[in-house]
Amino acid sequence: MADDLKTRKTTVEPQVRREQSLARTQAVPWLIVIVLLAAAAWLGWRAFFYHEEGDPVGSAMLAFEKQNSLTVFSSRFEVVAESEDRRGIMGVDLLKSRQAAIIPATVEYRLDLSTMDRDRFEWNDSNDTMTVVLPQLRISRPNLDEAEQKTFTEGTYVSRDASADLARNNSRQAERKAAEFAKNPEVLALARQAAKDAVRQNLAIPLEVAGYGNVTVNVRFDGEKQPG
Repeated sequence: MADDLKTRKTTVEPQVRREQSLARTQAVPWLIVIVLLAAAAWLGWRAFFYHEEGDPVGSAMLAFEKQNSLTVFSSRFEVVAESEDRRGIMGVDLLKSRQAAIIPATVEYRLDLSTMDRDRFEWNDSNDTMTVVLPQLRISRPNLDEAEQKTFTEGTYVSRDASADLARNNSRQAERKAAEFAKNPEVLALARQAAKDAVRQNLAIPLEVAGYGNVTVNVRFDGEKQPG
């Protein structure tokens, strides 16, 4: 009798352990599904209902936090410079030479984002509109591509010193002309419009992701009147 009970006990215990192990194995996929559903629900709430501290201005500033400067426009054009060199003895010009140069130049227009504090952002909660006031654009020093320049030199004899002086004078003249051209109202208007478009794009998407929906972003520069 005792042997029979011992045999039955030995048979039941492995069976119980197998059932417990099977139950744990079957429970694992359900736990994974529950965790995934909870994560999806949290992400959905975060995307569509949660507003980080209810502060859209803070969210907008966060989009610019890691950018001290933003290049919004680049203009490449050619400038023409012309210089003349005279060399002689006792005030008498014996050698006269002239050189004209066509030099490509590039100028960049940048926004200084380090000055973008809260006073430059305004949020209208009634119509989900963000208004941003930008500082004036900064224009870079012209970058002359002298390796690609075209030169035309006139003179019976052009010494090495005369050639160096002509090239140096043309470079200075080209840089000055390029800087003046960069401030041309038409080019400056293109750069300002590019800056507004860049800021709208840089703010609209992060605000939407932060849960503020389809936000309208109005951008203007210091000194410009507010539309409407």
